[in-house]
Amino acid sequence: MSTPGAKAAAALVHTYTAVGSVLALLMVHYSYEGRVETVLWLFLAAMVVDGTDGFLARHFQVKTVMPGFDGELLDNIVDYITYAFAPMVLLWANGYLPSGWLGGICAAVPLLASCYQFCRSDAKTEDHFFLGFPSYWNIVAFYVVVVGFGTTTTAVVLGVFAVLVFVPVKYVYPSRTLHLWYLNMTMATLWLGAYALVTAELPGAPGWLIAVSLIYPVYYTAESLWLTAATAAARSPLRRSAASRSASTPQVPGPSDVGSTELP
Repeated sequence: MSTPGAKAAAALVHTYTAVGSVLALLMVHYSYEGRVETVLWLFLAAMVVDGTDGFLARHFQVKTVMPGFDGELLDNIVDYITYAFAPMVLLWANGYLPSGWLGGICAAVPLLASCYQFCRSDAKTEDHFFLGFPSYWNIVAFYVVVVGFGTTTTAVVLGVFAVLVFVPVKYVYPSRTLHLWYLNMTMATLWLGAYALVTAELPGAPGWLIAVSLIYPVYYTAESLWLTAATAAARSPLRRSAASRSASTPQVPGPSDVGSTELP
């Protein structure tokens, strides 16, 4: 039976996650005031909350302590409005998209794609990957702003990533994917620092600093593509047939098999 202290801790974790909805409200408010840099700082705050609330939830066993409260649903709601909705408001309200109804369509397409991505039952796979582009529209918007894309380029970029939502690439879930977990988390943390440095230098962040900040997105994409290909190869009919044949012969694991980190 859960103690009052455990329930209080679980409630605080859920409250911490819910703070993201307030951050989203501020993002929209400051977007319409034209305070782009303030919104980028709020993006960073939301990413820090999203990157840490899962650790807290697992540590305090919130599912066990508060089984009647759906923390995953709360997390999805907050992620949608901070990672998808608010970034589109920022871009549309501040002239980064074409004017008039065309800009509205450009902003709506990513939102509709993300509605699908957030509601699919396999959006987060059993082996802890995101399936399809994981709606990192806040990161896309960040680079649109700091690089200074034109409206046409921005519209094309949004369209490309919206299509990638439906392409079954397995993207690394930094805090959950087991493969290269420590490296992934280190790279993600360093990127957050680079994000902060670039934002602090706006307007007019130096090109070399922006280029350095792109190292992690490039690494993240390359690793995701590699792991997707490796997983597909491991599950090919030929590999399954070989595994079936070897299964008929009992084998005793050797020392090298202990702690194996083979791909799923």
